[in-house]
Formats: sequence, C-alpha cells, structure tokens
Amino acid sequence: MGVEIVKVKTVDDGMRLNRWFLKYYPGLGIGRLQKLLRTKQIKVDGKKAESNTRLEAGQEIRVPPLDNEKQVPEVRVISAKDRDFMQGLVIFKDQNIIALNKPSGLAVQGGSNTYRHIDGMLEALQFEAAEKPRLVHRIDKDTSGILLLARNRQTADLLTKAFREHTLPKTYLALTAGCPKPQAGEVKAPLEKIGEKSQVTAEGKKAVTLYRVIDVAGEKFALIEASPLTGRTHQIRAHLEYIGCPIVGDDRYFGAERKRFASLSDKLHLHAYKIDLSRLYNKKLIITAPLPAHFKDSLNALGINFKE
Repeated sequence: MGVEIVKVKTVDDGMRLNRWFLKYYPGLGIGRLQKLLRTKQIKVDGKKAESNTRLEAGQEIRVPPLDNEKQVPEVRVISAKDRDFMQGLVIFKDQNIIALNKPSGLAVQGGSNTYRHIDGMLEALQFEAAEKPRLVHRIDKDTSGILLLARNRQTADLLTKAFREHTLPKTYLALTAGCPKPQAGEVKAPLEKIGEKSQVTAEGKKAVTLYRVIDVAGEKFALIEASPLTGRTHQIRAHLEYIGCPIVGDDRYFGAERKRFASLSDKLHLHAYKIDLSRLYNKKLIITAPLPAHFKDSLNALGINFKE
C-alpha cells in the first residue's frame, strides 16, 4: 500500500510522535524513524515534525508505506486476577466517566520494556457499556492517584478538551525534602524537555504551579499541596526541585544523586489527590483518591498530620 493519512485518536492526545509510532508501528526502528522525519516523509498536518512533537487529537499524520512495521492486533484476554485488580482501583463510576486510583509503579500506557499497563487492561472496566473506556490523559508511571477514563466518545472529546485547556482544577500532594519559603506561593518557571527531564530554561514553555505547605517535620520535610495551572511534562516534580524541595523518592528530580531516607519508602511521594469536575457536570463534583500505603506510612513516620 502507499502513503497513509492517519488521524490522531482521542486516546493518543498529548502523546509524543515517536511513542505514537512505537505503539502503532512497533517494527519501525528509531534510526529509520529519524531518517523518515529528516527527509520529511513523515509530517503532521502537512508540516515537518520532530520525534518529540506532541500530538493533538484530530491532527493528521502522513505515514509512508510501512505495512511490514504495522502492529498485528492482538486479542486481549484479561485474567480474572487482572480484572479484579482493575475493578478494585475504581473510586468513581457513572455512565460517562470512570475514575481510578492508580498505584505508583503501574504505567498508563505501554512502551519500551513496559508490557503491563492500564491501557492493556481497559477491557476489565467495560462493565455494562457498549465499548471499553478510553484514556483521556496520563500521569507518570511512578505517580499515584486519580486517572480519569471516558466511557463514550462524546465524553472523551469533552475531557480531552478540558485537560488541554486546563479547566479541570487538579490538586496533587507531595512529600518533599526541605520546606519552601514562603510556605505558600506560585512557581513561575518556563520548562523545556531535555532528554528525559524537564528543566527550567529561558527558552522553555510557560509553566505555573501553585503550592501550599500543609504541615512540616522541622525544616527537613514538608507535605505540600500543588496545583498545576499549565500541563508541562513532570511539571510539579521539576518545579519543586527548582525551589529546592525535591520530592522524596524521585529518582529523576533530586539533584545529582537522590537521597534515601531510612524510615521512608523509596517510592515516589507524589499523588494526584483531587480533581474538580463541577464545571463539566454543571454541579458540584469533586473526586478524591485516598493516599497509598507507602505515602501514609511516611507521613506517620515523620509525624506529619494530614486528614483525608
């Protein structure tokens, strides 16, 4: 077959172009992908693209003949164990939305050497609906907390638009090494994706995070409530490191060498705690996700007070 024009699905909104090809054309090597991009055989909406180009639902990707590299659809059979596990993550469900409390360490989508992920087990959450739910946003593999799923196309479109325009207020909880001064404020620092990290640079994209200290353990640790007003990759992690308060358990954003604390878990202490869906529902609806055990244990060890 010849050149294809493929429209980006709602579920892939925000995905990097290289990960999109990894998902749909797993036989395409990185080297060949880069060559096709350099020679403009791959384009997004008719324009030259880079491997890290962020896709938006509805955009059109020009794909050269890659029949041999296409993914062969697999018939997924969800085990009873995985079905029970996935259904046990549900903290809210109605005819349009499912909200999960995702555990730390479980990826939302597949990638290199990632075979078990939320996207691969969505059939377990179909329940009485005509189709399985759709991903409409993502949170980092090591971040725990709220992950929303749409149960139909109309809701998927609404949620995708809302996440893109940042009209659904989100609140995260983070346990940090160090206490910010002042104890409430705004971090306004542009972020640029460099390698696998987002870094503050003059050339970066606008990034704004509101924060407030809930409680402290001396000057060494703080429980912080953070609300991102923009949606940059790893925004809260990068911003808290930038103000000198990296998140406990963060292998990537803890200076040159992450510190380990004997009484605390090595897991990332960043939790997507609350999301306000009131604007979407035209009535008050706020969903909260209980803290994971490792986070609560660390707070108890430090004597930090937090009432869920």
